[in-house]
Amino acid sequence: MKKIIFFTLIFGNILLFGLRQGEPEGFSRRFSDAALARTESNVRYDGSYMKIGYPGGDVPSGTGVCTDVLIRAYRIIGVDLQKDVHTDLKENFTKYPDIWGLKKPDTNIDHRRVPNLRVFFSRRGVKLPLTMNSDDYLPGDIVSWQLLSGLPHIGIVVDRRSEDGKRYLVVHNISAGPELEDVLFSYKITGHYRYYGKYPETAVILN
Repeated sequence: MKKIIFFTLIFGNILLFGLRQGEPEGFSRRFSDAALARTESNVRYDGSYMKIGYPGGDVPSGTGVCTDVLIRAYRIIGVDLQKDVHTDLKENFTKYPDIWGLKKPDTNIDHRRVPNLRVFFSRRGVKLPLTMNSDDYLPGDIVSWQLLSGLPHIGIVVDRRSEDGKRYLVVHNISAGPELEDVLFSYKITGHYRYYGKYPETAVILN
């Protein structure tokens, strides 16, 4: 009986989190759990430029934007996105967006910008197809969008289902702090990624 329960749990976890190329064991589950934990934090939306430490730097815990949800969730499981992004960006500066008029990397803000994260995940993570099929988006996946305002946005797919059971929910911060919401297809999807914190591995692109 114990063996049946054990294999049922293992098989259930495979169905939930999938068999994903290059993933360390249990990584997506831990990342999903870390994102859910962020919804318990009281965070005021504030994208102001601030000087922070490096590596392991962070803006004050009571403030943040959508990218800080990812940064802090990754930190919970031992991945320093600030360091990883900076390491890649300083060696490949011209491959990142030239939007802000910068002449060199800036560890205070580079990793907190959605366009930079999209390039980083495309270069160093797993880049997945953009579809309208909810089955393609699994817990632990990262999704970016273009909001109706035209602004970029980003969030984490987690292992909680929508009320109709058809989609996984997303943890994101769009204005009111980290929230768990059914917004996967609410905006135009611009990116779909997985990043396992194994820099400097190069991206896998799945068509």
